[in-house]
Amino acid sequence: MIQLIINGQTQHFESTLNVTQLLERMTLNNKRIAIEYNGQIVPRSKFKEQILVDGDQLEIVVAVGGG
Repeated sequence: MIQLIINGQTQHFESTLNVTQLLERMTLNNKRIAIEYNGQIVPRSKFKEQILVDGDQLEIVVAVGGG
C-alpha cells in the first residue's frame, strides 16, 4: 500500500501507479489539468512515465472555462 498527498489530502492506494492511472481512478482523465509532482510540473506527455510511490505529494489543478 502507498500513501500519496493529493491537494493536501492523504490518500491510500494498493500499489504504485503512474499519473495516468491516478487520473483515471479520480475520474479526471478527460479533463484539462495541470499536475505538480513533488514541486515539479509534469508535462502531459510524461503522465504515463511518471510513477508515483509512497510519500509523493501532488497538486492537481483542473482548468475551468468561462468568460
